[in-house]
Amino acid sequence: MTKRLRVPRRALLGTGLCAVLALTGCGGNLDDNGSESAASYPDKAVTLLVGQDAGGSTDLTARALADPAAADLGRPITVENRPGANGAVAAGELAGAAADGYTAMLFVGSLAYITPLAVSEDQAVDINDYEVVTGLSQDDYVLVASPESGFKTVDDIAAAGRSIKYGTTGVGTGSHLSQALLFAQAGVDATGVPFDGGAPTLTAVLGGQVDVASIQLGEAAAQIQAGKLAPIVTFATERPAYLADTPTAVEAGYNAPVQQSRAVVVPKGTPQEVIDRLRAAFQKSFESQPYKDFNTERMLTPNEVDGPTLIQQWNTALSTYRQLVEQYQIDLSGE
Repeated sequence: MTKRLRVPRRALLGTGLCAVLALTGCGGNLDDNGSESAASYPDKAVTLLVGQDAGGSTDLTARALADPAAADLGRPITVENRPGANGAVAAGELAGAAADGYTAMLFVGSLAYITPLAVSEDQAVDINDYEVVTGLSQDDYVLVASPESGFKTVDDIAAAGRSIKYGTTGVGTGSHLSQALLFAQAGVDATGVPFDGGAPTLTAVLGGQVDVASIQLGEAAAQIQAGKLAPIVTFATERPAYLADTPTAVEAGYNAPVQQSRAVVVPKGTPQEVIDRLRAAFQKSFESQPYKDFNTERMLTPNEVDGPTLIQQWNTALSTYRQLVEQYQIDLSGE
């Protein structure tokens, strides 16, 4: 019999999602001169919203993208942070923006294919309600523990004979889902403890507030290399080249392949010629050596696909994760 994991509800289901409900469906439309405006695009700065705090992986990705793309557009790209509800606050603002290409968002995949499993249907953010300019990258998760814990394998955790506290980077994130799936399948009595992002989650593991945590590889790598964190499994489909000696959860016998993904998104109804112009600008970023170096340093796997391909990837992920959550009776909402 599987065990139902206890996951406390946090601010994800609070005011942030209320903002989304207030704005979704109210997306702006081009004026009567929309086609003319598209032809002259861009004639002013572009705002790139980020739904996470400054300094995190998503924020840094946005800033690495912005300068090369802005140089190609001939207009500034201004990164503005709107943290809250795993990006739902920013997504709500984007839904209410004019569909003219001057407001875009660096959208995290977990908001599209994991958060909907933690909230009611009317609160979920649907990627199909937006236009995707381009996919960007994928980020693998790794389960880590303090070396003092003695945990080196999932079997070690299962054999602990006590309830396990696992840290997550937030309710309804890949960090959350990956561990919930793993511990449900391993028969581990586990309680999730959400934090606001990777940095405080890492601090919680290092300080012994939680036993283990699933962290994005790029955020955990330095502590792993310094010997301050022990990697147990990754949640990648195949072993990442950056952590080739650590088995995947699948190799350890658990069906828990979970990745973070990112894309640039604009409001529904944005003219195709504007989307194409933005995609061409971001492709200049992809070709730039500083951005390539950024991906390598952050251990990100490029996923620079077009909009339709990205939407298909994310819709498939949502379907897959929904089936797994139902199969293992996991309640991501904590109710």
